[in-house]
Amino acid sequence: MLECGMLERDSRALRRRSLVLCKQLVVDELLVQFLQADNILTESMAENIMAEPTSHKRSWRLLLLLPKRGPRAFRSFCSALQETEQQHLYELITQPPEKDSKETPAEPEEEPVLQTTEKKRKMLVDSSLPLPTQEVIATKRARTHTESLEFSLDTDSPINSPVLPCTPDFYLSHCQQSYRMNSSPRGFALVISNVTFDLCAAPDLDPRKGGEVDDEVLRKVFTELDYLVTVHRDLTAQGMRACIENFCRRPDHRTMDSSVVCLLSHGVEGAIYGTDGQLLQLDWVFESFDNARCPLLQNKPKMFFIQACRGEEMDCGVEQIDGPVRTSSPSCEQRDAGREGQGDANSRPRGDMGRPRIKLPQRSDMICGFASLKGTAAMRNTKRGSWFIQELNATLRLHARDKHLADIMVQVNGHIKEREGYAPGTAHHRCKEMSEFTSSLCKDLYLFPKYQPQY
Repeated sequence: MLECGMLERDSRALRRRSLVLCKQLVVDELLVQFLQADNILTESMAENIMAEPTSHKRSWRLLLLLPKRGPRAFRSFCSALQETEQQHLYELITQPPEKDSKETPAEPEEEPVLQTTEKKRKMLVDSSLPLPTQEVIATKRARTHTESLEFSLDTDSPINSPVLPCTPDFYLSHCQQSYRMNSSPRGFALVISNVTFDLCAAPDLDPRKGGEVDDEVLRKVFTELDYLVTVHRDLTAQGMRACIENFCRRPDHRTMDSSVVCLLSHGVEGAIYGTDGQLLQLDWVFESFDNARCPLLQNKPKMFFIQACRGEEMDCGVEQIDGPVRTSSPSCEQRDAGREGQGDANSRPRGDMGRPRIKLPQRSDMICGFASLKGTAAMRNTKRGSWFIQELNATLRLHARDKHLADIMVQVNGHIKEREGYAPGTAHHRCKEMSEFTSSLCKDLYLFPKYQPQY
């Protein structure tokens, strides 16, 4: 247990530079792990910091914690800055006050309320284009600390801290009751992302701005999880169908332990749109991977992630009866424009036909995550990508090492539940989303990242 708080001079140094730190500090997994290894942060604190949706919020949470973490906290934080190649910030906070050419006013120790001024609110509402698809660049002027946070929310990039590795002890204690996950690569991953739609064939389907961020995020995270990832963008319904059929027929599935399919497009309940405005039925997708049509993936986990609307109804949320008064929005998010709201059984391996075989259900060993509930719209930010893919990416990176996929999807649901749209003056203000998943998995599905058993 830490004996007392940070030394007053060190605490003052952090407060004096809190504005710059909040804007420039990179709170990634390496920095947090360094502080955790030095016993400055507990595991729970580290997880809470990295679970924050924006870099500003991660920085603020860390800066609020440090003064309470003992006399060694400042020195450890300085070392962490040097270890993570943030030498300029180390020099900034260790510079004596008398050497400052301009003393920066002390910042408040509580996170500021993220709300717009009346002037900015009027500017947004009076914009000539609909607010959900309008990118606003204000006239250059002095900005308050609160506004600097507000304007930068949309410029955050997705969390890209490294996928945390599974430990040998964890693998040994969990491998027996879970799906086999030893192959390297773990399997093939297919990502189909429709961003731009045919103006003639599908005039009602707007471009999915931010969709290109999603497919790159998925490519990176599943590559780090040791999958061979193929990304296809802007396919017609028939093109998606052909792509999925070819993926199912890959003979190399025989030597792999799992597979991943990610579909990102506009959609309706039970189907997603091709760039030609034609629908691909999701039930056909799942049938393509069933035990009859894709025998090489029998008894192996098949993961699906669907980023698409399942209807046009917007979830406006419900006030929590015993909840706290809401004074801020977690981030400035954006609803999808348009309608993200709008094989052969005879190919089974032949064996000894005289011996009865174990029968399998037609469809099993699948798990599918949906960005939204039946009948509702999915949410997407034009710069950071969709809420669902953001949370899936962050949770896989932090928790694939020690949680099975069903638990990871529960965590994703929890994070999505807390998110809220921010678009004052429009119907999208304080809009909500709720993700869900379905599963026919028969065991725990651990990905055991970056661990390869030695035989």
